[in-house]
Parts: sequence; C-alpha cells; structure tokens
Amino acid sequence: MELTTTLYDRHMEAGARMTPFAGFMMPIQYPSGIITEHTAVRTAAGLFDVSHMGEILVDGKGAQEYLQRLVCNDISDLNANECHYSPILNENGGIIDDVLIAKLHDGLYCIIANASNEAKDLSWMQSRIFGNVALYNISRGISSIAVQGPRSADVLSRLMEPDEIPVRYYSFFSWVSVAGVASFVSRTGYTGEDGFEIYMNSKDAPAIWDALLEMGRGDGLIPCGLGCRDTLRLEAAMPLYGHELTDDITPLEAGLNRFVKMGKTDFIGKAALEIAGSPKRRRVGLRMTGRGIAREGCVVYVGDKEIGFVTSGTQLPTMGYAGAMALIDADHRAIGTVVEVDVRGRRVSAEVVKLPFYKRAKTA
Repeated sequence: MELTTTLYDRHMEAGARMTPFAGFMMPIQYPSGIITEHTAVRTAAGLFDVSHMGEILVDGKGAQEYLQRLVCNDISDLNANECHYSPILNENGGIIDDVLIAKLHDGLYCIIANASNEAKDLSWMQSRIFGNVALYNISRGISSIAVQGPRSADVLSRLMEPDEIPVRYYSFFSWVSVAGVASFVSRTGYTGEDGFEIYMNSKDAPAIWDALLEMGRGDGLIPCGLGCRDTLRLEAAMPLYGHELTDDITPLEAGLNRFVKMGKTDFIGKAALEIAGSPKRRRVGLRMTGRGIAREGCVVYVGDKEIGFVTSGTQLPTMGYAGAMALIDADHRAIGTVVEVDVRGRRVSAEVVKLPFYKRAKTA
C-alpha cells in the first residue's frame, strides 16, 4: 500500500490526479494540465510536493573520509551550507543512485536520495561504512516543497528575510524561517529553472504550502505535478534514475564526467571505470524529425544496425517538437547524425542534437 505525504489532502482538495510513484501516492497533474504547469515554471513559478525524496544524515568525525570513498565526486572542498551533486557507484562502475550531498558543518552531512532508492541507498551505505560514522534515516519526519521558476525568489522574499534566501546555486541555509516555520532552504531544483527546495518538519508542510500559494498567486505560481516535472527535466537534459541512470550504466556513459573525479585517491567503482577506459556508448539527445514520439525502450538504428535505445522521450512543450535522450554507440554520437527510432514497429527519423534541449537565459 502506497504512503501519502502530509500534503495529500491539499492535492485532493485542488483536484489533483493522483498516481502511485516510488511507494507514494503523488499528484501527476492538476486540473490546469501538464502543459499549463510546465509553462508556469518556465515563465513564472511552480510549486511541487517532493516529500517522497529521502534524507539520510551522515554524522561523525569520519564523515568526510567515508563520503569521499562512497561517492565519485570530490566533497573535500565542500564548505558548510554548500551542496554537491554526485552519483553513488557500485564496484562495476554502475550507478546505484544520484544524490545531493549537503554539508551542514564539519562532521555532519545530509544525503538527499531518490525516493525509490532510499532503502537501497541506506543498505548500501551501511554495508560500506567505516570509521567514526553513524547513519540516520530521517526521511519520514521530513517533508520537502520545491518552488521553481524565474519568479521563485520573488515568492520566497515575501515569506523570508532577504538575507536568509540562498544566493548561489547549490548553496543553502538551515534553521531559517519560512512563513514562521524553521526550515532548510537550498537553491537547487530539477527543472532547468532557478528555484528552491524547502525542507521542514512534516507536520509543518501544509502551512508552508498554503503560504506559498497565497503569496505567489500574484506572480503566477500554481501547484504542479510529476507530469510536468518530467517534461521540464527532460528539456533540461537532467538524467532520471531508472532511465538515464541505472546499475548497468556508468556515469561516463551517462555524460556525467564532471562529477567523476578520477584524480581522487579512491572511490567505489573507480577501478572498474579505469579498466573500462573510454565509454563505448554515450547518452545523446534526439530530435524527432519524422512524425512520432520516442518513448523509453524504443530501439535506435543507423540503417539496419541497432545502435542503442531511448531512455526517456516525449513532446517538449517549450521547444515545440518531440525529443528524447538515448544511450547509443559512441561512434554515432556526433551532432547531426541521422538515425531512426522504432516507434511501435514503425521507423521514425531523428537526428542527434546537442544537450540540453533547453537552457534558461542567465540573468545579470
């Protein structure tokens, strides 16, 4: 039986269409529809319940040394109130999960894990633990709300002290007040837009949700579901675990090279990546030039040769065309390469394009 977040009643009152996801009943869309929600995030602001995500504390004097071994990114340069993104690898170099690592202070970090992987991640972390380190799963006591879009900072400014709003991407403040509630606020997101993620005691989530909706109404903020979260992240070429990232796909194949620090003394999976050498397959973007939408699992061809498969695909609302990400033979990854995608038994033409499909304009 699926769990519910403490915002479940708010979703039902708003007429959300609910669906099982990662063990929770989550809103897939509201009556406004996925396209309207998608557009609101690109042009104004959207509000997401992301309380299904997992939070694991890593505590102890040996926390940094332990995490350096656990993840392939380098966290040795993390300062307090900063985050790093990193895959967690298995011994074969495949991806167990991709996580955010937030440093609260020396010896205390918080891992933000994908909801579907929370239990798996915790088990893996416990099985590889060493030194003076303790792990605490605090997921069920914590809720999270994301405010995403170009007006998100304006919305938060009505509920927070200006100097408590994080300025730099991948930075955060803890124990700051949002609508009078003690919260952890990070300048992070999964939409390709500027935005924030707010973490609070689960019992306080409805009050913050209500305050954000009220204060954001004039900025065009609306509640958004998982449907547009997926179209937004796909346009921004952000990988999703279970699609672009799996236990059988390495971070180098997935194009996450900048988060893999091979110069570190060691990390789990490093030896396998060294042995494998240059990846023989790569994640690419596909723009459908024929009529059809490529979906996960569709086979990609060059002539009669099967060269890979689609990992995610849909109509891209902002771009106005159907697009997909695919894992294909590295020899065919050049921009402009013409391919065909088998869509329900019919070959549809496409071309390899540069990722991301969409990139927001930087503001001064």
